[in-house]
This record gives sequence, structure tokens and C-alpha cells, in this order.
Amino acid sequence: MTGGSSEVGLSGAARLAEVVSSGRGPTGLARAASEVFDCPVCLLDRSGIVLAVAGATRDQEARLSEGGEGVSTIELGIGDEVVGEARLLSADPDGDLLATLTALAALEVERTRSATWGNEEQAERLVSSLMEESVADLGALVDEAEEIGCELSRGAGFLMLKAHPGSAQESDWRSRVLDLVLRTARNAAPGTIAALEDDPEASVVGVLVPCQDEARLLKVQEVLDRELPRSLGGFGVVISRSRHAVEPEEIPRASSEARLALNVGVAEGRSPIAFEETGAYRLLLGTSQEELRSFYSETVEPLVLYDEQYETDLVTTVEAYLDSDANVPATAKKLFTHRHTIRYRLERIRDLSGHDATATEGRERLGLGIKAMRVLGIAPPRSRSRETGKQQ
Repeated sequence: MTGGSSEVGLSGAARLAEVVSSGRGPTGLARAASEVFDCPVCLLDRSGIVLAVAGATRDQEARLSEGGEGVSTIELGIGDEVVGEARLLSADPDGDLLATLTALAALEVERTRSATWGNEEQAERLVSSLMEESVADLGALVDEAEEIGCELSRGAGFLMLKAHPGSAQESDWRSRVLDLVLRTARNAAPGTIAALEDDPEASVVGVLVPCQDEARLLKVQEVLDRELPRSLGGFGVVISRSRHAVEPEEIPRASSEARLALNVGVAEGRSPIAFEETGAYRLLLGTSQEELRSFYSETVEPLVLYDEQYETDLVTTVEAYLDSDANVPATAKKLFTHRHTIRYRLERIRDLSGHDATATEGRERLGLGIKAMRVLGIAPPRSRSRETGKQQ
């Protein structure tokens, strides 16, 4: 809506005010403003960092970020201090509504201001050390985090997410995902820091959230779960959440919990997923990577290697057989194949792994091997049965 009557102006102003009072942050305000003004809107902080963009295509988002042709730029100020900018792709935005947006946006931008903006390299290093389990001095990490506005003394939580594109993307798409995660998370929990993991095929982001209770951590998860699909059309996104770490000493544990939950979520197609929702996988949390890999190699790895070499479905058969409570007809139905084929595969599984899936002990060991594979984040070979959905 542009221009218009006082009724339109009042309803638009009321809508902008309602978004701010409900605590939806710059992202919610930008989205509401985009709808009220019927044009793309962008909010930036005082150092020119984009905090929120709404209603824009990727090309329009670039124009807004760069202040290109056709962009109306309005300073956001509190008193005599400039705290940021609002940018609209509109030649003639409504004056009264614009004044309301300017005042509300200035307050929102200043509220979310954090020392972490401009210190992203240091923030990424701190979060990466948690994800890599390479924290040498936890006290030093807590002190460094506080220096850049991430206060951990009252507790924290850890989120992880994996975004995988469904089609070819521009070369910097992984950094774009990190930027979106940071914008969104900081709106809900100022001081949040994040880092991008090295994975060329997906954007894996670790998010350290300073918070004094579980409710704040859950809110950040909910906001990410709501906002990212809107901003990342065509991406598959899995989000995981740790338990709340009451003391700073518990933060490395929280990072491990989020990692385990993320791997389970990716393997089982569940998102968002909390550590408490991972069931028996939780028993493997304290197990070292070396022990997990050893157990995996003694149970499931021979099946994975066989599947990769001969394009068979032994791993998929184990998973389906265990999920079907060792019922051959149910497994055959699930995999769209004949029960004699399932029995033959079970014999090959026994020969290759040394574990008989038709016996209780064999099922237990193979089941734990599957869990170890998922906790390690090892993707099983693609199943021809699931791809075709037909009998083979």
C-alpha cells in the first residue's frame, strides 16, 4: 500500500507497531513494512551490515544492500545519533507511514546492536572450536565471547543446522546461509554468534546462543524454523537443539548434543529435532569418535562398501528390517520387493558383517552400528529401492 487515506495510514502504522510490541525484531518489522508499503524493504545497522530484508528477489536484495538505482534510503536516528538505515525499493513511500517506520526501525536496530557485528572472524573462531571439540581453555573462550557481546556467564545453548540446496547455487551461497542464520537468531537473542563448517555440498552452521533458560533457546529454534524456509526457497533445512547449559562448563557438552541431534535429524528426515528427542542415540553421546568408528567398521561398514561397489541395498534392508521388528513380509512391502529377495539379502548381510540379523544379538549389534553411522554423520549409499519405489 502506498499513499492513501488516513485510515490506510493508521492501519499501516498500527501494524508496524504491533510487530515491534510482539517482539518479532527487525526481520518481522521488515516483513510487515514490505507488506504495508508494497515494496522490498531492507534494514541495516550503523556499520552498514544488513539486519533484515523482506519482499525482495535476490537481485533486488543486492540492489538494496548496495543502495543501487531506485532505492530510497532513510537514516535511522535516536536523538542526534545515527544508528542505521532503512532502504525501500519505492520511488514515493507514504510520508506519515515512513516516519512511523523510521522511528520504530531505529529502536529495533539499536536494540539488537551487538559488539559481535564487526567481530565475526573472532566469533566464528570461537564457535568453530566448539564444533571441532578443540577448546583448549574454556575460561578463555568465555572471556573472549564476552568481549564481543556474547555473555555466557548466565548460561547458553547450542543449535546446529544443515541447509542443502536442491539446485545449483551461486558460489557464495553458503555464506548467504550463515548471514541469514545470524540475522534471524540475533533478532531473537542478541549476542548470538555462529560459524560455518567446511562442507562444500551443504551449509552446516553452528549457533551459540547466550541465554539464561531453555525458553529463550527454544524461541531461537522456532524463529529459525519459521523464517529460514521463507528465505531459502528450494533448500532442505534440518535444525537441531541442545539442552540448556546452565554453567559455562557445560557448553562443550551442549555443542556435542546439537551435533548428535543434527546427524540423527539428517539421517531420519526430522526437523527441528532436540537432543532429548534422539532416543537411544543419547546413549552414544559420551562415546569417542574413535570408538564409534571402530564399532561402525565392525558392523555396518562392510555392507556400505558392498552397496557402493555393486549398487545393492543391504544397508537399506537392515534399516527396514529393524524398523519392521524383524518381520520379513513387512520389510518386503516397505522396500517394494519380494520376501525371498529380503531373505537372500539377510544371508549376504550375515556373510559380510558376521552378524545374523535374524538373531537377537545380531540385530542389536547391527542396530547399534546403524546408530553409530548416523552419529558419525556418515551417509549410507543411495537406495535404488527408495529411488524407484518399484519392485526389483
